[in-house]
Amino acid sequence: MPDEDESDAEGDDLTHVDEAGNVQMVDVGEKPDSQRRAVARGTVRLTESTVEAVRDDEIGKGDVLATARIGAIQAVKHTWETIPMCHQIPITNVETEFDVGEAEVTLSVAVETTGKTGCEMEALEGVTTGLNVVWDMVKAAEKDDDGQYPDTRIDDVRVVSKEKRTPE
Repeated sequence: MPDEDESDAEGDDLTHVDEAGNVQMVDVGEKPDSQRRAVARGTVRLTESTVEAVRDDEIGKGDVLATARIGAIQAVKHTWETIPMCHQIPITNVETEFDVGEAEVTLSVAVETTGKTGCEMEALEGVTTGLNVVWDMVKAAEKDDDGQYPDTRIDDVRVVSKEKRTPE
């Protein structure tokens, strides 16, 4: 049975489509449990003055990074509710790490599980939601005179590592 996150080597079979072309969830019931870990990372670009205010805890809405950390963890735990073909998996650990640069905040989210399917989508959901929370917390500082965000963007969101260890 192919891994939910692996494509068929021949390219003949789509894992999320039945014979009639209907979208379906992959049956992972027969797969053995394995320890899995995925790490995703992304960056929100901000003005230098906004990053300085984040660093100095001077954003009016409160502690930006603490709030973003909570949002990232919450998103990890609810990924199965927002991505249609994701299985609900037991999250055994979530680690968040912020790197605050001169004009950006980079967030890395590591997710661990022991189960039948991977956790890279959970890591990606944690990163994107965490970065969205940062943006939400700082948007008053980022708006220009026209109410736009010319210097603000989220980019470089990616899975940086994925591991799978089958118990012996």
